[in-house]
Amino acid sequence: MSAAAVIRVLICDDQELVRAGYATILAAQPDMEVVGEVGDGRAAVSEAQRLRPDVVVMDVRMPVLGGIEATALLAGPGVPDPAKVLVVTTFNLDEYVYDALRAGASGFLLKDARPADLIAAVRTVAAGESLLSPAVTRQLIGRFADRIRPQANPVDGLAPREIEVLKLLAAGLSNAEIAAGLVISPETVKTHVSRILAKLGLRDRVQAVVFAYRSGLC
Repeated sequence: MSAAAVIRVLICDDQELVRAGYATILAAQPDMEVVGEVGDGRAAVSEAQRLRPDVVVMDVRMPVLGGIEATALLAGPGVPDPAKVLVVTTFNLDEYVYDALRAGASGFLLKDARPADLIAAVRTVAAGESLLSPAVTRQLIGRFADRIRPQANPVDGLAPREIEVLKLLAAGLSNAEIAAGLVISPETVKTHVSRILAKLGLRDRVQAVVFAYRSGLC
């Protein structure tokens, strides 16, 4: 594998044992390189800006600066060349996860996930896709939906088919599931998703899910 294909990862967690575990798992992959490890949010921001990793694995609760605040500084609205942040958390329905997604995270993973899940998550986020399982999407967004204010005429400019795809995406369906439901090819779904993101000025599927709920589509 060429050096250009290697996924460079920065690990941010205040527990040294957790950092060591992540580093051991990821560094053992032929397509990954752990370029740094830090124990607080401020250091995470500093090192991410200095090292420009492909993926930042970010804990939520850290000293000095929390993971949510650090994520917003690295990937939030208005940040030029935002980082790809994979947030890890202890609880499935932790309010901090929702806040992290709004701060610009590309997805999240539970800390009790299997090593294979962590590896797959890093690859998914590095590829520019979001990591948000259907079940957790429905539970997480549903729990906080009453806080989200609908926007006026939110989907102006979207074609009817694109609105259909956005609704299914917000329900947590994968491209393959959307394709099966609409009787179109996965490649066509991928094209629709790309157009939706471009038209709405969104970065990834996670932002599209939040947008759909903010817009009252779900």
